[in-house]
Amino acid sequence: MTKKTVAIICGGRSSEHEISCLSASGVLAGLDTTKFDAVLIGITKAGDWVHLPLDYPLEIVNGVMPTVDENAQPLVADVHGFSLGGKPLSIDVVFPVLHGPFGEDGTIQGFLETADIAYVGSGVMSSGAAMDKAFSKIIFAGAGMAVAQGIVVTRDDWKSRIEKIDYPVFVKPARGGSSRGTHKVKSADALPDALNDAFSYDQKVMIENAVTGREIECAVLERNGIVEASLVGEIVIDSKFEFYDFEAKYLDDATTVNLPANIPAAASDEIRTKAVQAFKALGCSGLARVDFFYTDKGDVVINEINTMPGFTRTSMYPKLMAATGVDYTSLISALIDTAIQRRNGVLGN
Repeated sequence: MTKKTVAIICGGRSSEHEISCLSASGVLAGLDTTKFDAVLIGITKAGDWVHLPLDYPLEIVNGVMPTVDENAQPLVADVHGFSLGGKPLSIDVVFPVLHGPFGEDGTIQGFLETADIAYVGSGVMSSGAAMDKAFSKIIFAGAGMAVAQGIVVTRDDWKSRIEKIDYPVFVKPARGGSSRGTHKVKSADALPDALNDAFSYDQKVMIENAVTGREIECAVLERNGIVEASLVGEIVIDSKFEFYDFEAKYLDDATTVNLPANIPAAASDEIRTKAVQAFKALGCSGLARVDFFYTDKGDVVINEINTMPGFTRTSMYPKLMAATGVDYTSLISALIDTAIQRRNGVLGN
């Protein structure tokens, strides 16, 4: 069997640059080298494309997050594909482990469509809609799913739209990720500072009524033409944290995962069904992690969908799939195989 060449792309211009590097480290280490050859491509924080050696350091060292070196070997990425030193790189498929804007929002997907290169994950429209939580909420509600109530504001109009807010609320960038810029706000006095920080990540910000409930997550995998949901897991957060914020997720040993979640079987089944429903409602491809709240009253409320979730071996998405019987290397292989077999473009190219 001829091996396929997989370009793993990491870094990017978003605030999740470092998380993307961690995900790339996981994918690179978990890749089945009997089936695939790897090429590592980085995008610097300035947006420059570079070629990285396969042994490039992509892990946290002494608490310092990894980044893509601005001085690494330049690489050309254009409508003809990728080239290095004037010579084309032969790439069969791209695994873009890019999180947040410029990676998970349809932009890199549009570029790869234009260059006619197969890639892992959702297409342009579904990536963009999933990245914009304000849009995806409309789609979820239209599909009959319960969502948190709230409003969307901008820097220009927020002061005229907050008179009737009932606290506590969550303030978050509509197109952010990893909970950066997200705040739990308990009073009107604290709202301006929370909004100001959120606006540093996005010009569109959501103010949502806080949902009191347990945080339940479900992984979705598309393979062999079938969309399947994982077992569901519960994120249990140390009481010193108000919610599942960036520090709790990545920089502090603050969370544990109950896998499977200790909730009624009927609730688990409902969440798994709705995870697939959300995946299909947005027209997603390949993979997604769908996040829910399970309230004390037994209600299931969808929070958001991530079309390129964190992908280290210990990230929630691979953990959920492993608990369902799909190990890390098999998961990576399934996603690449699916990407090669299927295209996302309107014309099927």
